Amino acid sequence: MATSQQHQAGASRGAEKRKPVFVKVDQLKPGTSGHTLIAKVLTTNTVLQKGRAASQHLRHTRIAECLIGDETATILFTARNDQVDLMKPEATVILRNAKIDMFKGSMRLAVDKWGRIEVTEPANFIVKEDNNLSLVEYELVNVVEE
Repeated sequence: MATSQQHQAGASRGAEKRKPVFVKVDQLKPGTSGHTLIAKVLTTNTVLQKGRAASQHLRHTRIAECLIGDETATILFTARNDQVDLMKPEATVILRNAKIDMFKGSMRLAVDKWGRIEVTEPANFIVKEDNNLSLVEYELVNVVEE
């Protein structure tokens, strides 16, 4: 029989970080999350920038759409607030725990508070720019079980 100390030791070993499984941009599908990928930032376009004074501290909201990609495809990434500063054109980034959001029927990649963006060494791949997943329109179809 295992003692409670052995159970605790086993539980702490089980909490080890999993090795990230890197995916390619062309593997992304609607409604999925938990993606880790390396991509190059091609363009950054600020779509919203507003600041308002709310009880002494100024709160800024910045949103930028960034075209990112790897050697398989490109996709639009929605960067929010501090993320906008990291997503500079020509930068290579590692996106951890990224998810797919749907916007007007097309896919957008995003990293929320549970994910992370890291700027890393320049990648040595050439981005495949003629396969933009955000240009593919999806339609929500409800399947009725009989």
